[in-house]
Amino acid sequence: MKSNIRIAIALLALLVLWNLVSSLYTVGETQQALVVRLGAPIKLVTQPGLNLKMPLVDTVIYYDTRLLTLAPPVEQVILGDQKRLEVETYTRYRIADPLLFYQSLRTVDQANAQLTQLVSSSLRRELGQVMLKSLLSAERPHIVEHIQTEVAEKAKSLGILIVEVRFHRADLPFETSQAIYDRMKSERQREAKELRAQGFEWAQQIQAKAERERAVLISDAQRQSKIVRGEADAQANQIFAQAFGKDPQFYKLYRTLQTYRQTLSEAAPTLILSPDTAFLKDFKNGPTANGKP
Repeated sequence: MKSNIRIAIALLALLVLWNLVSSLYTVGETQQALVVRLGAPIKLVTQPGLNLKMPLVDTVIYYDTRLLTLAPPVEQVILGDQKRLEVETYTRYRIADPLLFYQSLRTVDQANAQLTQLVSSSLRRELGQVMLKSLLSAERPHIVEHIQTEVAEKAKSLGILIVEVRFHRADLPFETSQAIYDRMKSERQREAKELRAQGFEWAQQIQAKAERERAVLISDAQRQSKIVRGEADAQANQIFAQAFGKDPQFYKLYRTLQTYRQTLSEAAPTLILSPDTAFLKDFKNGPTANGKP
């Protein structure tokens, strides 16, 4: 009898201990807890520490107070100028209202799925109205800011505070990039051909100009040389005339000797002349003195 009582007391003590342990829960510094009784939220605990709840009927759901990051997969968006763009975004958010979050989404996975749809729809709607050149200019921050504002406004009703929505990257698809590269390459090749043709034309013009200048310089040099040669010949003739005037007989002898030298040096090895020819007069008689032989 006493052993049965002891067993009953031990079981009762274990039951009390189990109920006591089940009624305790802790909230960390980076957590906020929502107490749900039979499916209905009854209390929100935001202060860290040890707290009590009713065992068996109360459930504690923990939510993180830190910033959460959503990084959806890359999606292809059609811009306002019908160009395709592969966009990868990231979103940073915080659970601002756990009660509203629990009523609308319940779990973080559901929140990520819902936010992915919100970001995607806002992204497509906004980028569908802008051109590619706008994303490559100073307008890009305003476009991203508009997307963030729209997503934040819709997420507010879910108990979520949107802190940041940004582009991780925004690139053209590989096929489009390759087509643009090929077009740029062909354009550069066309420009190179035009530049080569223009350079060849300039080279021809420069060469023709140089040839003309060369011909003019040579012509001027030849003309100047002829003028100098003519002046020199005139001066030489003047000197010869002056010399002839001083001693005509010596000048005549000098000219005769020059004629002998030029004629005999350019003749064949054998030169046949008549003995009484006037050409050999000075050889036969010798030079005259004062006009006498």
